[in-house]
Amino acid sequence: MTVTRGLEGVVATTSSISSIIDDTLTYVGYNIDDLAENASFEEIIYLLWHLKLPNVEELAELKKQLSENAELPQEVINHFKTYPIQKVHPMAALRSAVSLLGLYDDEADIMEEDANYRKAIRLQAKMPSIVAAFARVRKGLEPIAPKKDLSFAANFLYMLTGNDPEPIAVEAIDKALVLHADHELNASTFTARVCVATLSDVYSGITSAIGALKGPLHGGANEAVMKMLKEIGTLENVEPYIRGKLANKEKIMGFGHRVYRNGDPRAKHLKLMSQKLTELTGEPHWYDMSVKIESIVTGEKKLPPNVDFYSASVYHSLGIDHDLMTPIFAVSRVSGWLAHILEQYANNRLIRPRAEYTGPGMQKYVPIEQRD
Repeated sequence: MTVTRGLEGVVATTSSISSIIDDTLTYVGYNIDDLAENASFEEIIYLLWHLKLPNVEELAELKKQLSENAELPQEVINHFKTYPIQKVHPMAALRSAVSLLGLYDDEADIMEEDANYRKAIRLQAKMPSIVAAFARVRKGLEPIAPKKDLSFAANFLYMLTGNDPEPIAVEAIDKALVLHADHELNASTFTARVCVATLSDVYSGITSAIGALKGPLHGGANEAVMKMLKEIGTLENVEPYIRGKLANKEKIMGFGHRVYRNGDPRAKHLKLMSQKLTELTGEPHWYDMSVKIESIVTGEKKLPPNVDFYSASVYHSLGIDHDLMTPIFAVSRVSGWLAHILEQYANNRLIRPRAEYTGPGMQKYVPIEQRD
C-alpha cells in the first residue's frame, strides 16, 4: 500500500457536480466567473441538484418550495433557549439544530429518491433560518419569520436584522453564496459522502459535514482572518505584524490552498466586493489592510489569498457578527453537500480506505498481576 497523508492527490470518486482543473473552478461545466457575475444563488442550487440551469418555471417552483419550507419548528427555537448562550459557537448550534431537525421530519429515515429530494429542499430552506434564529436568540431577541416575497439572500438578511436589506447587501450575500456553494471533494463534502455511503440518512450526512466545516483549516478560516485584521488594527501595523508572523513561521489564515497553485479564482470577486462595501461603510482601512497583507504574503511566500480572505471584510462590512461567518458558509455549502449526498445515493459504494499500521509488532497478553 502507498500512504498519502491527507489523501493529497488521491482521486476517491467520480462526480458530475463541480471540478477544479488547471486552477479553474466550474459548477457542472460553468466557469465560476460566469456564474458569479450572472447567476442567482437559487439558480446555483438548481444547477447543482439537477445538473442543468433552470428555466423560468423551474426556478419559480424551486423558489416556491424553498419559501414554503423556510420556517423552523418551534421546538428548535425553544432548544436554542436552553443553550449556555455565551459559551456556544454558532457552528455548534447549527450542527445540533440540523441533527434536531431530523427528529421532526417524518421522512427522515425514508430513503426513496423523492423523499431524499424533499429533505434536501427542507434543509436548504431552513439553514438560513437556523443561523438567523440563533443569532437573535443569543441576544435576547425573538426570531423573525421569513418573508414569502424575498430572495434567499434577502430573506436571510431580513431574518437576521428585522429590516428589509439594502440592494448592495443582498448582492454581496448572494454573490458570496454563489461562490461558496460547492468545491469538488473538499473536507466537509467528503465527510458527508463518507457518512451517507453507509446508507445513513441525509440529516446525519449534513450534520457530519457541518462538523468538518467548523474547523479553522476549513470553513473557520474566514472568522480567523477577521480576528487577525482586528488584532492588526491599523494600516501602519500590517508590516510589522505580518513580517513577525512570517519570521516565526506562524500560519497566516486565508492564504494558500491544497488544490490551487496559482490562486483561488473565487477570491477576486470578494476582493472587489470588499473594496465596494468598505468604501460605502466609511471603513476602507479593512480593505486597504487586506491588500497590504496580500502583497506581503504573496510576495514573500508565493501564496495567493483564498476565498476566505476577503469574505471576512465583506461580512464585517455588512454588520454580521464575526462568529457567524462560518455558518453563512454552511448556508451556501449545504447546496453542494446535498448535491453530493444525492449523487452518492444514486451510485453508492461504501467508502472504506485502509491505514498503514505503525504500532508495535505481535504481542502476547500478560495477566495483570505479572505486568510491570
